[in-house]
Amino acid sequence: MWAYGVMAAMAATEFTEVSISSISKAAMSRGMSIFVYTVYSNALAIFILLLKSLIFYRKRNCLPLTVSMTFRIFLLAIASCCVQFSLNIGIRHSSPTLCAAMTDLVPALTFMLAIISRMEKLDLSAKSSQAKSVGTVLSIAGAWILTLYKGPQIIHSSPQSQNASADVLLSLPSNWNWIVGGIFCAAGALCLSVLYIIQTWIIKDYPEELIVTLIACIFATALSAVVSLVLEKDPNTWKLKPDIELLAIVLLAIFGVSIRSLVHTWACRLKGPLYTSMFKPLGMVIAVILGVSFLGDGLYTGSVIGGIIIACGFYAVIWGKTKEEQMFQVEQNSKIDSASPNCPLLQSKILVLESGANSA
Repeated sequence: MWAYGVMAAMAATEFTEVSISSISKAAMSRGMSIFVYTVYSNALAIFILLLKSLIFYRKRNCLPLTVSMTFRIFLLAIASCCVQFSLNIGIRHSSPTLCAAMTDLVPALTFMLAIISRMEKLDLSAKSSQAKSVGTVLSIAGAWILTLYKGPQIIHSSPQSQNASADVLLSLPSNWNWIVGGIFCAAGALCLSVLYIIQTWIIKDYPEELIVTLIACIFATALSAVVSLVLEKDPNTWKLKPDIELLAIVLLAIFGVSIRSLVHTWACRLKGPLYTSMFKPLGMVIAVILGVSFLGDGLYTGSVIGGIIIACGFYAVIWGKTKEEQMFQVEQNSKIDSASPNCPLLQSKILVLESGANSA
């Protein structure tokens, strides 16, 4: 039952994340600062998480927090800031569709980092490890094809979308904006993979998802505020407008920072970092539908080709992971059977011992 609950929660989180990306794209096209957007959304999420903590821990105590665990959470906050800045800049220069496609790299990158951190095992003589390795290569190749090759337009973008996609910071050609956006989205995917590893590292030793998310959000707000004050020179950008900019901040704070972080941390504790990252390719389908339907984004041949290659790599990783879990379950069952009194060898040994005791 828990498996289906985690699956449903992760799928719903992915849908809301892509939806928020589309709204963020529209808000940033109107001139909203990426840095201010990150600071305000994290600050608002603190109050939401604090309210949840007061309700949840009203009748129970949380585990004591050590200095080393606080340092781990600080590292988690750094990774979170890098993810938010990178993905938001990538969305600003490209589209939510490209961002969702590039985050398809997350399962492969998470797999490699999990091997390095010994959270996953790699045995190239096993078919499961071979499938995961091939899937990793395919995912990376597909992501670069999607980034560097646009190709003919399958669905043409609307004039409003073309005007809104004009970047207000860089006067680069459209193709260069696409490449820059893809690079930042790829960097965000790498940071997100690191974030999953750190989340698992923390939550295995300190299973308090709400406290971890709250403290990480406090650190992330402080870090993003320092970065924003240094890079954002215009004081007028800090003034909020009661329009789509405010809506984007509120939605990101509620669904993007607080709920998403809680669900991902919970999934990392129950299923591990690789399982949590497997749901990112679902965002590609959602992003295409939302981008073409509501934002008037164009659909390019390169996006389709790269997305298909990424999907093949993704499912290869899934197949390999599933095979490993099945093999692990068989090994566990065999150990249980060997320890059972019904096992013939063990039963015969017990009979010999009993006969020896009776003769004595």
